[in-house]
Amino acid sequence: MSDEHQHGQGRDDGDAADTAPRVRCERTVVAPVEVAFTVFTERFSEIKPPEHNFLGSPVSRTVIEPRAGGDAYDCGADGSTVRWGRVLAYDPPHRVVLSWDISPRFQLEPDPDRTSEVEIAFVADGPERTTVSIEHRNIDRHGPGWEAVVMAFGSPRGWPLHLDRFADLLPDPA
Repeated sequence: MSDEHQHGQGRDDGDAADTAPRVRCERTVVAPVEVAFTVFTERFSEIKPPEHNFLGSPVSRTVIEPRAGGDAYDCGADGSTVRWGRVLAYDPPHRVVLSWDISPRFQLEPDPDRTSEVEIAFVADGPERTTVSIEHRNIDRHGPGWEAVVMAFGSPRGWPLHLDRFADLLPDPA
């Protein structure tokens, strides 16, 4: 359940010294911070759109390993797997940071110096409300074509869609 949804894209309009391209969006949901964190990290299969798929078969589940140094990967219905990110930070129930090892051409990127980062932060707004923010940053590390990443993930079908799908998974507070 949600009562707020905001998103933005392009270059950060905050600190003038930090002009790195990024996409930010946030949503306030009616759920304790621990519940919000757990649902997002343990049920990411239901949050990530099924068409976001590198496998030759449908994705049966998406895993974010619950530790820094772990992987983010998809498992196919045929038993195949593909790693599309690394867990850079895992700090329950406050944040998880993933590398985004996918190029602007929607291909896996093996060079960590050419990947961006996605931080999902969870901030309690009282005992039963949490603001969840997604910041996709360092996008220009992808090299030529990075602007397409900003456009795709800043659009309603990008990170805002992920937050919509996440909010739909939370229990109805009524």
